[in-house]
Amino acid sequence: MEINFNNRDPVYLQVIRFFKEQIATGKLVAGQEIPSRRELATLMKINPNTAQKAYKEMEELNLITTEKNFPSKITTDSNLLNSVRDELIGEAVSEFVNSVKTIGVSLDELIEAVKHEYETNK
Repeated sequence: MEINFNNRDPVYLQVIRFFKEQIATGKLVAGQEIPSRRELATLMKINPNTAQKAYKEMEELNLITTEKNFPSKITTDSNLLNSVRDELIGEAVSEFVNSVKTIGVSLDELIEAVKHEYETNK
């Protein structure tokens, strides 16, 4: 599990985003077991309390399920799993649009720039 942490967002939120990205790309699938909190902390070189906080939040979001004495697993709720990708796309688009609006880019100009970049960065 490789993740590059930034200095602006809390680490536990970056861990959650990492899991969401893994779900959105199909690297983590419904019902798949995930590392224990301690294992995750070791793999990601983070504090075990941070791993615990990330898992607790993911449980509250129903992204993972944890039954006593069993490993945590990715949810089997297909609607929720499908919505993760949409959520990530929405966040990225919103952040991008807000950043280009500040420099006065028209919608046509923006669409053309995105289309060009998308086609040249295959």
